[in-house]
Amino acid sequence: MSQIKTIGVLTSGGDAPGMNAAIRAVVRTGIHHGLKVMGIRKGYNGLISGDIFEMNLRSVSDILHRGGTILHTARSKEFATEAGMQKAVTISRIFGIDGVIVIGGDGSFRGARDLSNLGVPTVGIPGTIDNDIACSEYTIGFDTALNTVKDAIDKIRDTATSHERCSVIEVMGAQAGYIALHVGIANGAEAIIVPEKKFDFHHDVIKPIIEGKNRGKRHDIIIVAEGVGGAVELAGKIQQETGIEARATILGHIQRGGSPTVMDRVIASQMGAKAVQLLKDGIGNRVVAMKDYKIVDYDIIEGLNMTKTIDDEMVELAKILSL
Repeated sequence: MSQIKTIGVLTSGGDAPGMNAAIRAVVRTGIHHGLKVMGIRKGYNGLISGDIFEMNLRSVSDILHRGGTILHTARSKEFATEAGMQKAVTISRIFGIDGVIVIGGDGSFRGARDLSNLGVPTVGIPGTIDNDIACSEYTIGFDTALNTVKDAIDKIRDTATSHERCSVIEVMGAQAGYIALHVGIANGAEAIIVPEKKFDFHHDVIKPIIEGKNRGKRHDIIIVAEGVGGAVELAGKIQQETGIEARATILGHIQRGGSPTVMDRVIASQMGAKAVQLLKDGIGNRVVAMKDYKIVDYDIIEGLNMTKTIDDEMVELAKILSL
């Protein structure tokens, strides 16, 4: 790979707290190593349209604590086409961009892989609150989302206790139950329903609610992942079966926002710096990841082909602790 002199950075797909910390690390690490850093707005759409500007040290001042992404983000249908990808390569060359750092999820990494195949070296940084990137034990935004959900459930518990209700709370996770499982344990849920595990309504939901009631419990928390869905219907069935008043709460996009936690700021900074170092050393077509609490990197195709499964020991722990 020819020497990298100018790198571009973009955020793609769903936003996640800590993306700004990663952008900041990319810009400042790049400048430290004598590289020019170009910000690409609105993900791959911005790369296609040329919505690109040079970033400096001041460009990333006062953003470390901010949620979302200062580069904005979007999903690009045009980039999924051959013509769109060719246009992105052309625009990269026009702006003198020798390599691109992509902050996002699996879909964003597939775009990075395609860009690499067309001759623009890329490095991916995992940024998604769902923590569902197979090659990485941790993704930027996960810890902040967990804390946001934990705070919301603590507040919901107050009113559930006051009214002696069952609260069914739907959290994000279209294909992964990591948020549901972690906050379910952290908030003492009676049942946690995730896409990865089949559940029996009467055994896994109704039984613990009734057993808790017989022990004198006056409120219940049921956590359901977005990928399973049906929180409103589930609350209705619980009320019908048990006679306990049940209410559904869908937390929605509050889970994506907010100031990132220390963990997300630090890991995002480490991953951003690692991505720049790879390109500076002439290494592209990689995905930065966390393994055994260390920042590592994988071939982008290898990373996309990996699989990730939910921790069965944590699932069992959740059941034990809900007794």
